[in-house]
Amino acid sequence: MFQILNTFLIGITSGSIYALMAISMVLVWRSTRVVNFAQAGMALLSTYFGYEVVNRFDSYWLALPVAMISGAVVAAFIELVFMRVLLKHSNSGPIASIAPIIATLGLLGLIKAFIGFFWGNQDVNIESPLSTVGFSIGTQTLSLSPMKLLILIAVSMLLLVLTFVFQKTNIGLALRASAYAPEISRLAGIKVDLVRTFGWALAGAAGGAAGMLQTANGNGALSPDSLEFSLLLAFGFIAAVIGGLDSLLGAVFGALLLGLVLAFVLTYVGGSLVFITAFVLLLVVLIVRPAGLISQKAGRRA
Repeated sequence: MFQILNTFLIGITSGSIYALMAISMVLVWRSTRVVNFAQAGMALLSTYFGYEVVNRFDSYWLALPVAMISGAVVAAFIELVFMRVLLKHSNSGPIASIAPIIATLGLLGLIKAFIGFFWGNQDVNIESPLSTVGFSIGTQTLSLSPMKLLILIAVSMLLLVLTFVFQKTNIGLALRASAYAPEISRLAGIKVDLVRTFGWALAGAAGGAAGMLQTANGNGALSPDSLEFSLLLAFGFIAAVIGGLDSLLGAVFGALLLGLVLAFVLTYVGGSLVFITAFVLLLVVLIVRPAGLISQKAGRRA
């Protein structure tokens, strides 16, 4: 029974990290209808900025907001300089619909090369600001540590803030309108390009948080070819598609579901099947419900 509880806690914590990446991908999709495979590189770069703050000021609590702000700036710059120009010149032709996706894959490589040039290819470390040792109940130790509890709180707060922005503010309405009907939005006086840049900036901030929390929750090692960030991108994308690319709530639900499934497979089946299980789950969801577990109609409200 205790092992089941620990497995559940591991799944929820892992799913929360995936949720941050899934949320960032949903934000870009909702604002520009582009699947951003450069998101992991953007998160990695903003985490390196956070590392610089930790290295210079020895403060993770200062580094976390700096990483989020730098992630927002980097994402806004990429949208403004690269993606906006690309989208304007890829409105027609046989590869118009996939050109932006190909571009984000290229950007991922460029960002990693940039990181390697300035920081080198050796591992750097970000120590966890809180204990990674689980809480104890009697003689048993839970798979829930103060650091993992921080992750759960951070994801919950981010979801609440973003849900409020999309549901209760004019900027949220403008983000949705710019994604679904850009021409009509322009006629209504919405500055579509500026709104899209803001959507990318939000995604960059979420990615920065994901990178800092993932690194501190793991072994603390950070490198341009970090496997953790590659898995974060893969599982974040799978979670977003499972939940529904149009729904923030769907992104979180899909990430938690994925985290739980993978945790139980890892504990009771074996680690070699974890990656395959993620894609099998994705395939099953796409067959049963192609729009995601939370459909587009529900996603517009979330």
